[in-house]
Amino acid sequence: MAPFIPSRRRFLHATAAVSVMSALPETARSATANTGGKAAPVSGTALIWLDGKAPARFEGATLGVPWPRGTVKPVGDKTPRFRLAGAGAGLAMQSWPLAYWPDGSLKWTAHAIAGGAPAGDLRIEAGAPASTPMPAAVSVKETADGIVVTAGDIVWTVPKAGEHLIASATRAGRVTMRELKLVALRQDGPEPEEGGSVTRQPFTGKVARVTIEQTGPVRAVLKAEGAHSGNGRDWLPFSVRLYFYAGSDSVRIAHSFVYDGDPARDFIRGLGVTAKAPMTDASHDRHIRFAGEGVGVWGEAVRPVTGLRRDPGQAYRDAQVAGKALPPMEGMAKPVQAGLQWIPEWGDFSLSQPTSDGFVIRKRTRAGQAWIDSNAGTRTKGLAYAGGAGGGIALGFKDFWQRAPTQLDVRGAASAMADVTAWLWSPAAPAMDMRPYRAADGMDTHEEQVAGLNITYEDYEEGWDTPAGVARTSELQLWVLGATPSHQAFSDMAEQVANPARLALSPQRIHQCGVFGDWDPADAGTPARKLIEDRLAAQVGLYIKEVEQRRWYGFWSYGDVMHAYDEDRHMWRYDIGGYAWDNSELSTDLWLWYSYLRTGRADIFKLAEAMTRHTGEVDVYHLGRFKGFGTRHGVQHWSDSSKQPRVSNAAYRRIYYYLTADERVGDLMRELLESDADLHKVDISRKLPANAARAAAPGLVNASFGTMWGSLVAAWLTEWERTGDTRWRDKIVNGMQSIGGLKRRWFASAAPYDPGTGKFMGEGDHIAISQLNGVFGVVEMSSELLTLVDAPAYRRAWLEYCRYYNSPKEELVALLGKDPGGRSQIDSHSRLTAYVAHHEGDKALALRAWRELLGSSGFLRGGVFTRRVDGVAVLRPLDEQPGVSTNGSAQWGLAAIQNLALVGDSLDEAARAAGLVS
Repeated sequence: MAPFIPSRRRFLHATAAVSVMSALPETARSATANTGGKAAPVSGTALIWLDGKAPARFEGATLGVPWPRGTVKPVGDKTPRFRLAGAGAGLAMQSWPLAYWPDGSLKWTAHAIAGGAPAGDLRIEAGAPASTPMPAAVSVKETADGIVVTAGDIVWTVPKAGEHLIASATRAGRVTMRELKLVALRQDGPEPEEGGSVTRQPFTGKVARVTIEQTGPVRAVLKAEGAHSGNGRDWLPFSVRLYFYAGSDSVRIAHSFVYDGDPARDFIRGLGVTAKAPMTDASHDRHIRFAGEGVGVWGEAVRPVTGLRRDPGQAYRDAQVAGKALPPMEGMAKPVQAGLQWIPEWGDFSLSQPTSDGFVIRKRTRAGQAWIDSNAGTRTKGLAYAGGAGGGIALGFKDFWQRAPTQLDVRGAASAMADVTAWLWSPAAPAMDMRPYRAADGMDTHEEQVAGLNITYEDYEEGWDTPAGVARTSELQLWVLGATPSHQAFSDMAEQVANPARLALSPQRIHQCGVFGDWDPADAGTPARKLIEDRLAAQVGLYIKEVEQRRWYGFWSYGDVMHAYDEDRHMWRYDIGGYAWDNSELSTDLWLWYSYLRTGRADIFKLAEAMTRHTGEVDVYHLGRFKGFGTRHGVQHWSDSSKQPRVSNAAYRRIYYYLTADERVGDLMRELLESDADLHKVDISRKLPANAARAAAPGLVNASFGTMWGSLVAAWLTEWERTGDTRWRDKIVNGMQSIGGLKRRWFASAAPYDPGTGKFMGEGDHIAISQLNGVFGVVEMSSELLTLVDAPAYRRAWLEYCRYYNSPKEELVALLGKDPGGRSQIDSHSRLTAYVAHHEGDKALALRAWRELLGSSGFLRGGVFTRRVDGVAVLRPLDEQPGVSTNGSAQWGLAAIQNLALVGDSLDEAARAAGLVS
């Protein structure tokens, strides 16, 4: 029987429509995973809270769940039915397919779980869901000019085009929110200096189209696309997804935009999301809330009755502090009742977070009057509320202080309609300056640029340091509330904004399914394993700490880490060319994601998530001549002239995608599918001396196997898995088999490549080795692909490369006839030795793999060495890591992880021989 391979159309239909009402399949109770040969039960999947405990408030969540090959099979084009069991059985769940195994069985499914009272014991099981009615189910109805989303007693009206993302939201029939839209402020120059002046211009988001991606009943998703418009110009294209969950009175907003301006004249002065809250209560019953520090809440009334010279009465003061309507006026103390009109009405409120270390709250009565300082603190979770005892709206966004300068504004709270705005870039801050940080400074030719590269490690070329085409995604939450929330409820909402409740799976459950290649759950069960695990934990812990210690924050930078350290200045080399921001160099993203897979640690997940949000957006071009390519590490995220697919690599995104079913990351990977057709636009070897071995006929491009082809196959693999479209499998296999058919196979390093077929051409008879070929995800991709496709020529070529890359010089010369040089990073390439040792059952090679890893890491004995520095050489006392580099940490970490998975049984013997353990 032929395997079920869904067409893309059928897949998209299933994604939108399949839910808890799908058909029940035949489901095996156990299977053998495609790696490790371990039994993988699928009768039930226990869910855990990422942070270790149920949240105080749960607005609904989505997660991905893997299944062993062949165990969960669709019936026709339908997805199996799944249900929630355990204490959470009362919460509804919606399911759909994410990815398929080659035999057509489900590899990953996505599950949306309704909001409501959090439960501790949650399990996903195959089978019919409970027949009890779903409270507050989500439904979507399309009309000629709009879309109506209903969730319980909240009705959201979404126009299909125009200024508004959401025209209105009613709760229990009352219009509680109006006119949710995007806003931007453009400034035509940098901040005025020495008496200069600039012009500022407002822009409003203009929606061109809205797509219904899911219709409920647990989760509905709408995608709006358009651009910011003003004075006849469209600028800053955007895509915004709106997520509605059953059991929630909020909408999650995923806001993505692309910078498409001229950095010399198009400065972003403000970028935000704004909505209106009808203010129908008396001014003394209108309330403003801001999240403070920790669980703190700043809450005041538009017209306060506390702290007056005359006491209105305890009941009135208590009611106002609690955000409730005041008792009947006739019971209020007469002097206060008579003098209410003389108490100022405060109409405008602002919380500004100019840096990651401080925020300030101010208010004023109205425009034209002075601002009054109210309160201040260090870090707020980023949530504001405006409304009355009869209801209002709360709006905030994730990573508020981490992406400073940010701001939350309430305007017109004393009028009939208040504006609540979440500023992703605060208009109170200096305009966003995206100009190049340097000029050519005499580097006008390729020869001069190479000379500069040899000094600063920066591949500079004028015009190639443009930010036009980079993007950023922000995550917001908007509540439509029937009353002013209590301080505790508002604090719980703020926590949900800053740290969204996330359901996850244990490392063991994920590993049983044979996904993501060679890794094992963390195991410190022997002295040698403990040595490795401690080292791995220390390395990740260093970067988690450094993000905070070095303040690696900011709108464009949060999520990235620095590349290398300057021991003399006690600083990371933030201003030295390619030593500055890391930009995924040598697979930092993969190192963090595999570290999370092994440990299940929430802090690692959050660092990896921030990095995925950053590197997939900011370090990659999404339009223009460099679309589909990423920028090599540099002082600015876009400053280096080396634009390569090794940075845009989908391998860095796909683990997060499968764990979370995040649609935006899915879009980013899909953007890369045809990027190989543009390789000819960016000649990566243009500054190198001419070399006949790199020549390619018209229509072909010389492409390296690792840094180019190996970085492209992840997008094709993911698309094949997501849709079953064999065109992408065939393109992968064509590349694999043609590499295997070259005379020197992987030791050719590169060959002329045909983007139309995915094949490498020519004889491949030259010999070259580059240590970079194996460190940008191709090891992980080859590990997975060789379990999914039949490519015998590539398998032989890959095993040969794995055996000989780190082999003694005489063995390599015997194979190739000469020593081509180019071999380095012995420790990171030990995983190649481990791979062939595992697949050929070669114990001697297994021991060699461990010697290669341990022998080149002399600092292993002492773990991560840090020292405290508090002298005049540094800004503040700090712990530093002399000699550290991010890419070295990433590659050593990946090698250790994969060696443990492949030849871990040889570790103790190798460690004893090296004298690392007794």
